[in-house]
Amino acid sequence: MQIHYLKHVPFEGLGSMEDIFVARGCTLSRTCMYEDQSLPSIHDIDALVVMGGPMGVGDDDEYPWLTLEKEFIESVLKREIPVLGVCLGAQLIANVLGAKVSKNANEEIGWFPVKRTKGLMDERVENLPIRFDAIHWHSDTFDIPKGAKNFMTSEACVNQGFAYGDSTLALQFHLEMLPSHVQTIYQECGKPEKVGPFVHGLEELLAPVDNFQQARETLEKFLEAFIFQKVTQ
Repeated sequence: MQIHYLKHVPFEGLGSMEDIFVARGCTLSRTCMYEDQSLPSIHDIDALVVMGGPMGVGDDDEYPWLTLEKEFIESVLKREIPVLGVCLGAQLIANVLGAKVSKNANEEIGWFPVKRTKGLMDERVENLPIRFDAIHWHSDTFDIPKGAKNFMTSEACVNQGFAYGDSTLALQFHLEMLPSHVQTIYQECGKPEKVGPFVHGLEELLAPVDNFQQARETLEKFLEAFIFQKVTQ
């Protein structure tokens, strides 16, 4: 299974996803968009993962490669190749599908609960937890694209995740982050301008050590339902 992933900044990679993919015998390849690397042929990949980053979906003038990336994502979606988008990656999928991406009412940085709604009720979600903790690190949010099913929500952000078709999954939150990645992102992106009910500091982000393992286990369930099963069918 050939998994290709798109990186937008050096400090946001696959995290714990990498070990999960390797354990399943997947071959990994990547495009570092910030280095203007070439995108692969869609005929050479079995699944696509689009990672996060501090830029916005409309920042094409500052990051010209965003235009090419969105065109690539659109071509992958049309071919019905399994796609997972995380944070910015989820917003890019929503944008490509014609949905609005805008500022969320609340900046959300920290460990906060995510709840599964009844927006999606099929075999793909049977093994997913109803409620779990995830890392959030965003100030933008997406509307739900036409034809997609919104099935994840949190107190600070109504639209936390949607499924489109049989094998496209967009998640605003992070399950893949490791403590080392949290520290690096915090250093690279800077301290949040304000601490509020939905904004945690670095100590709070790192404190719940058990959360990282639980997040990895939840992530593996998402990958099984939306990526592995679809590729092997």
